[in-house]
Amino acid sequence: MILSTRQMLIDAQENHYAVPAFNIHNMETLQIVAQTAVHMRSPLIIAATPSTVTYAGADYLVAMAETAAQTADIPIALHLDHHEDIKTIEEDIDAGFSSCMIDASMLPFEENVEKVKKVVAYAHRYDVTVEAELGKLVGIEDDVTVEAEDAVYTDPDNAADFVERTKIDSLAVAIGTAHGLYKGKPKLDFARLEAIRSRISIPLVLHGASDVPDELVEKAIALGICKVNIATDLKIPFSQAIKKYFADNPSANDPRQYMTPGKEAMKKIVEHKIKVCKSAGRY
Repeated sequence: MILSTRQMLIDAQENHYAVPAFNIHNMETLQIVAQTAVHMRSPLIIAATPSTVTYAGADYLVAMAETAAQTADIPIALHLDHHEDIKTIEEDIDAGFSSCMIDASMLPFEENVEKVKKVVAYAHRYDVTVEAELGKLVGIEDDVTVEAEDAVYTDPDNAADFVERTKIDSLAVAIGTAHGLYKGKPKLDFARLEAIRSRISIPLVLHGASDVPDELVEKAIALGICKVNIATDLKIPFSQAIKKYFADNPSANDPRQYMTPGKEAMKKIVEHKIKVCKSAGRY
């Protein structure tokens, strides 16, 4: 069965590793992250943004995730990533999603708190875990763009107050990562991360981990990050492999053939990210 993220993140926090959350877009991408996680004995969070849910359908995503969970013997959660509409979150929870992120980080602090509290009140009735974000990451996530001058790092004292008042299960922190690809070299504020970790006890989440050097992600995990989101690093090799297949086979028209190179390219990245998260062999 599909599980909530609660126990898997607590285990990661206690044992100093991170659970990878892979953004999927269709059956093929869901299959490859699930099959690779099973092979590597890693817990897995299957994540879907609002546009992915719109594209694939909540019921289809739940059915596919349930199939993966039924045929696997590792913990698998199905997570709503960067959702902003409360009604849609509630509908997707009803459809079977086991975890959700309410992203009200663009709002003023008090409005963020009030919106998150409403989602927590609904989700916790069904043992669905809630992640929220404090601060703003630069870059593009789904249809939301944050320019560099609008980025805001997470304030450690605000984070403690936010967690206490909202009763969320995990907190996504802004420490210098970005959604999408970086313009320049990533520089993470590890002192800020340590300060946040010292003030709150719930699991911490790193968004925008694609395109971040492995050693920086590993250091963030060592300092308390226990969920790492990966999206762009999966999409690029998948699409490039399919483009190459069509370049080599211009008359191809069978999805079973041209999707396979994309899946193989994505598998290599999933394996690598699981190793970086140190989640392999945990189950």
